[in-house]
Parts: sequence; C-alpha cells; structure tokens
Amino acid sequence: MNMFTITIPASSANIGPGFDSAGIALSRYLSLHVTKQETWEFVHHSSHLPFVSHYEDHFIYHAAKQIAEVYNHVLPPCKVEVDSEIPLARGLGSSASAVIAGIELANQLCSLSLTLEQKLNHATVLEGHPDNAAPIIFGGFLITANTGDGEIDYFEMPPLDLDVVLYIPDFKMSTETARNLLPASFSRKNATTASGISNMMIAAFVSGDYLLAGRMMEKDLFHEPYRAELIPNYDEIKVEAKKLGAYGTVISGAGSAMISFVPKGQGNQIAAQMKAMLPQYDIAPLKIDHHGLQVSHCEKPLRMTAE
Repeated sequence: MNMFTITIPASSANIGPGFDSAGIALSRYLSLHVTKQETWEFVHHSSHLPFVSHYEDHFIYHAAKQIAEVYNHVLPPCKVEVDSEIPLARGLGSSASAVIAGIELANQLCSLSLTLEQKLNHATVLEGHPDNAAPIIFGGFLITANTGDGEIDYFEMPPLDLDVVLYIPDFKMSTETARNLLPASFSRKNATTASGISNMMIAAFVSGDYLLAGRMMEKDLFHEPYRAELIPNYDEIKVEAKKLGAYGTVISGAGSAMISFVPKGQGNQIAAQMKAMLPQYDIAPLKIDHHGLQVSHCEKPLRMTAE
C-alpha cells in the first residue's frame, strides 16, 4: 500500500436540545491524499487549513502518532496532501474531522484493522465527547451516549427526508469560549424540561414528524439561550428561514455557523433567498452525508458527495 485517500465529512452537533449527544454528517469534506516516502511532509491545498511549520506540530500527525503508540507502532513517513472545505471554529466539527483523519492515518499506515467502534472510542478520548465523531465515522444522523463505563453507545437514526442549509459568517468562535458561556448547573425543573424537549425532538425525527422536530429544535434550554447573543444575526436567520419553509434553525455545534433543516428539494431555493438577505455570509445548501469516513486506494484524490 503506497497511496491512499481518506475522506471525512464535516458535522453539526447538538441540533438544538441534543446537547453533546446528537450530530449529523454534512456534505463538506476534509481529504488526505497519502503517499509513502522517505520523510514526513504535509502539503495544504485549502485556505481553511492553518499554517504549520513542522510536521510534528501538525494536529493530524499528532493524533496519528498517539494512536500508533497505543498499539506500539511507529508511523512510517509519508507525504500527506490535505484539502478541506470545512472552515475552522465555526461549529462544523473541524477538530473532530482532523482527529479522525489522524486515527485513520495511523490505522492505514500501521495496518491496525480498527473497527468503527474502536475508532469512535479513540476519537471520544481525544475529543472529549462523541457527538461530532460518531456521524463523521458512520455517516448520517446519530445519537450518542458516553455512560462512563468505557464504551460509547450510539443509535443511528433512520435516513431523514430533508435537506439542510448552512449559514457561515466570517466570525470564529472557539469551543472553549462557547462552553464558558454555559451555566455550571441547572435546577431540577429546568433540567427536566430541557430533557423532555430533547426526547420529543428525537422521537419526532424518528417518526418523520419534521414540523414537530423543528419546533423542538428551537426550544433548546441547554445551550442556545446562553450562546445566542454572540451569534451574528441569530434571530434574523431563524425568523427568515422559518418564513421560507424551514422546519427549524439552530446553532451548528458551538457556533458561529447556524443550520436549518428544510424540506427535501428546497435547499437550493431557500439558500438563494437567504443569501440575498445576508450577502456577507457563506450560505450553502447541503445534504446529510450517509457515507461517513471513507478510504480509497487510488492514484488520485477522491472527494465523496452525499447521496
């Protein structure tokens, strides 16, 4: 094996009240084209990727090295060409995508034959929680729970008959900053109400009642009320998207991007109309990616598109 390509989707976590538990894979991608050679080299082909002066400082290399060491392996040197459609610090799982890229890089280079569940467990250790990692690895819409016993439980939602519209401002928000906005604890009453809203949203998605799911998305009590004031045009995006037919609009992950769930086939139209209102935004109609992490052994880089 001298050449292969790793393709990893973006993700959006929380989906409103599914805080640190719910996540979907999206049709924007991070890709690594890997060729074995005598020395390590990382080459970036995207403005979304940060400058790194030395391969040992590269986030993906660091994750790969950690996984290789768990299994008592040494990474063989490679040239890694990296391309990305995932902007940093916008709530689109850029960190989780890079972590999983590193895990899979080690898996391929060291012939570890990791299962999907092992990859999820490793990603959760490196990331801290599985809400972005699970959809990136499996594709689709997943609910996860880290119950503290060393295993990650997950549930794959049935395929959703809808599109999504993504609103990306020219404004970064670190996960740490977003977390610091949240209260340290909730009263029993508020926690019970918030949990009920989350349960209702998941049940509505499973049953295909997207109108109910959309209403529940927008009633979150866990994080959106505390983060909304730092999200540009938060109220305007929600109101205008609803007028155009969106089921629900929420903060994507920790922000600063937002995401709408819209009727199937209407993503392009709604995105175009929202773009006219918010020309300063990168507004993209996307699909839910159902492939997840992909590896191709080929001569040229491949980019997957969601069906």
